[in-house]
Amino acid sequence: MAGAAHLSAAPRDDRPSVFEVLAQDNLMAAVRPAVKHAVRVLAESSPSAFGWLYVYSDELYTVLDYILQRHYLKKYAASFAENFYGLKRTPMLPHSSMASQTLPRKEYIGSLACLVILPYIKLKFDQLFERWRQEVADGMHTAQTLLNKLCHAFLAVYPFLHMLWAGAMFWFQLMYVFGKSHYHSPFLWLAGVQLDNLTESDIEAQEKTHMAKSLADFANASLSEKLRFVSRQALTGVAVSLSTGLSVGVFFLQFLEWWYTSDQNTASLTALPIPEPPRAVHSDMVPNLPSICPLCHRTRTNDTALSVSGYVFCYPCIYNFVKQHGQCPVTGYPVQSSHLVKLYLPDS
Repeated sequence: MAGAAHLSAAPRDDRPSVFEVLAQDNLMAAVRPAVKHAVRVLAESSPSAFGWLYVYSDELYTVLDYILQRHYLKKYAASFAENFYGLKRTPMLPHSSMASQTLPRKEYIGSLACLVILPYIKLKFDQLFERWRQEVADGMHTAQTLLNKLCHAFLAVYPFLHMLWAGAMFWFQLMYVFGKSHYHSPFLWLAGVQLDNLTESDIEAQEKTHMAKSLADFANASLSEKLRFVSRQALTGVAVSLSTGLSVGVFFLQFLEWWYTSDQNTASLTALPIPEPPRAVHSDMVPNLPSICPLCHRTRTNDTALSVSGYVFCYPCIYNFVKQHGQCPVTGYPVQSSHLVKLYLPDS
């Protein structure tokens, strides 16, 4: 036992072990898909009422993540996951403000951008790459326009950029393992901070500093400043509620992640019941012949069904309509391009 104690114990320079820093990274990496899966289940149970939640789930998660991370960076000089594992952020260059257990403004803004903004931008680029790659494979973006040229250039360059980013992540982690770097992630390098273990004196100093600062600011503030103070406290309350919910639910994240992957392959005994078929829609858009597209009113080509409503259209017709309006043209149910299901008929 004594020979293996060094694997989890912090070194003398208060440097966290590689297991701690990777664990806090994996914690937040598991939160986003778990939240999106929960939103997807809610949207599928009632598309007309909660479909918009799934459409804007990335933006909603980013806003909540911003409120949460902003609170923890201001109060604990750490992200939610880092504070959960007893870590803190310290600037690489010494600052006098760290005596009050708060990050300097430059490192605070850089940390907030690297925790919230950059992951959101990376996620949107990944989604754009997958969407454009599927569209090019389906024969779209063939016209010689500026947008199509940018699309093909993006599809050619982005895999190499993604490879460079993944390689940089691996290189930083490798250097951290061998003690050659203070950063295990390029995000920390960009923010200009490193991770250290949180001590009992740090916790006591944080609580005393923020309590005294809050009381002094409120007592000496004007009416407008008091209103801003109350609004900041409301945001703090939202952040505390989010952190409490995540702290309680973090033990179920692995179960949700397993559920998310398993229900795509095998039917679950506790799965939601099959919803009723959509009600009959009496609309001029519904053609009399089943082989006619409801949008162009011509014989369908490249048949594509909407999984939300079940209606079948021409692929170019329904793709452009969904991209522009985000709903089924017949039923009005909110949909995304991922709900398009291409049909391969035996006689086609």
